[in-house]
Amino acid sequence: MTRATHTPALILLNDSPRLPLIAALAVQFAAMVTKWEQRRRSRVNLGKLDDRLLRDVGLTRYQARDEVNRYFWMN
Repeated sequence: MTRATHTPALILLNDSPRLPLIAALAVQFAAMVTKWEQRRRSRVNLGKLDDRLLRDVGLTRYQARDEVNRYFWMN
C-alpha cells in the first residue's frame, strides 16, 4: 500500500466544508502521519546513498548524515 496515493484524497477530504469537527481532526492527523512517514522513508533512503549519488544531489556525506539523524517530525 502506497501512502502517496492517499495524500490527495486526504487533502480533498480536509478541504470539504461539510466534515464534522472530529472527522476533520482525524483527516488532519492522518495527513500529518503520512507526511512523517514520507520524511522517515526519505531519510532512511538518503542514508543508503553512496558518495557518488550524494554528489549528484548536491550533498556531502556530512550533510546527508545530519539530515538522516533528524527526527521524523522535524521539517
